[in-house]
Amino acid sequence: MASKDAENQRSRGPPGFLPGASDPDHGLHILPSNPGDQVWQRGPPPPGNLPPGLEYLSQLDLIIIHQQVELLGMILGTETANKYEIKNSLGQRIYFAVEESICFNRTFCSTLRSCVLKITDNSGQEVITVNRPLRCNSCWCPCYLQELEIQAPPGSIVGYVAQKWDPFLPKFTIQNANKEDILKIVGPGATCGCFGDVDFEVKTINEKLTIGKISKYWSGFVNDVFTNADNFGIHVPADLDVTVKAAMIGACFLFDFMFFEHSLAGL
Repeated sequence: MASKDAENQRSRGPPGFLPGASDPDHGLHILPSNPGDQVWQRGPPPPGNLPPGLEYLSQLDLIIIHQQVELLGMILGTETANKYEIKNSLGQRIYFAVEESICFNRTFCSTLRSCVLKITDNSGQEVITVNRPLRCNSCWCPCYLQELEIQAPPGSIVGYVAQKWDPFLPKFTIQNANKEDILKIVGPGATCGCFGDVDFEVKTINEKLTIGKISKYWSGFVNDVFTNADNFGIHVPADLDVTVKAAMIGACFLFDFMFFEHSLAGL
């Protein structure tokens, strides 16, 4: 029994380091605080040619995105710029995303508004930029559907998220920097949730194999009706390319705008 406890303790690693770090001197530090408020600090990058700031994504098979509630917007009923915390499976914050858009667009273009989402690490360095132009999302306008441009680092395009026309299901593709399709995301026929999670399946291009999913978690009747705070989970293989994972983070933001922006949409 004692040997088993010792083995478990070794697998957890020393305090102040994320699980999986092989060497405490070269591990991934976390800031000491309450367990629910821990944040990750970048350590030395792993081997390989990864975009700076995305090294930690190479270890993750679950990425959690939590929208922060704007109390002023709730009280006044106005549309405020969205903010999101991006966390690992332990609830430790790894990135923070802020929407940059003008009040006119948020008021009159609503969920179709053009905006830029800037994603920074815990040191405040911008590592991902998501550009969203003003576009349609109706099946009656198949030539001008939704699209996101993903830059990592800012200024270097690594991929796109593009909506594809379909008369029945919401469909999107993850594309590389050359706009070549890599993966497909297929949503449900109804995104209302109906008191449960809403899953968007991540599939191969031919849609024959499902490799993961993006889930909008149902947070309860009271939260969904009286706040705009949405929670998402990205479930993908840990060895998936980090630029594809970055594009899926952008896809979460797009789904939030398109399907869950208003209070009752999450029900």
